[in-house]
Amino acid sequence: MITLSNVLLSLVPNAKWVLRGDEIEWFDTEISQPTEEQIATELARLEAQYVAQEYARNRQPEYPPLTDLADALYHQSKGDETKLTAYISKCEAVKQKYPKE
Repeated sequence: MITLSNVLLSLVPNAKWVLRGDEIEWFDTEISQPTEEQIATELARLEAQYVAQEYARNRQPEYPPLTDLADALYHQSKGDETKLTAYISKCEAVKQKYPKE
């Protein structure tokens, strides 16, 4: 879920402000506080971005660990491709299960 804090950090990353509930207390004298319209537009953009990355969030816990890749690369350096082929196959299965759309 995208919060008002996420939106403000995206719009004005170096500004000085505090949230008190849903109220913004603006302290910055050099950076203007975003308008409600700017906030709503950025919220919609960030939410769309979040939804578009669902496949990546679903894939991450199902990918094989990188330690398996390191082991496979070691064995590949010794002439054995078996573990690397198996690792790549596991990654491909996850990618097919959660396509990028």
